[in-house]
Amino acid sequence: MKPGGTKSGYRPPRFVFLINRAQKAIARWIEGRPDAWEGITGAQAGLLFVLDARDEAAIGEIAQALDVAPAAVTNLSKRMQAAGLVERVGDAFDARMTRLRLTVAGRQACVRAKGVLAQLNARLTEGFSEDELQVVARWLEHSARVMQEDPEQDASRDPQA
Repeated sequence: MKPGGTKSGYRPPRFVFLINRAQKAIARWIEGRPDAWEGITGAQAGLLFVLDARDEAAIGEIAQALDVAPAAVTNLSKRMQAAGLVERVGDAFDARMTRLRLTVAGRQACVRAKGVLAQLNARLTEGFSEDELQVVARWLEHSARVMQEDPEQDASRDPQA
């Protein structure tokens, strides 16, 4: 049996190529609608969505939700605070901790971003059944999870197993 295939010669789709191609097309689609975003970036939209769902959150909680380093959230939140999208507030139980919450402008930006992403998701899901979309979602979650595993585990895996 050949690597990446079966006895019948079937070769799976070139997933890395297809994911990169889709990501670039999605980025172009989003960049083609600058008025809809009104100056917020995709990363900022992610932070807005986290705060919209939680009302307020600590930097570490946001970092975990976005799967990024806390330092990245700190830098991003400083720019967003300067833009009037978020504000820093003290934690009700721990005076040493600072939390973030949306401002009125941040809530408005979040609503606009959700509208743009609803359009995008409608385009991306058109023509697929709910079952097919669940398989795609499961595969993408699986891909993210296995790529976070220890690279040493990859070397020990038997591709023929």
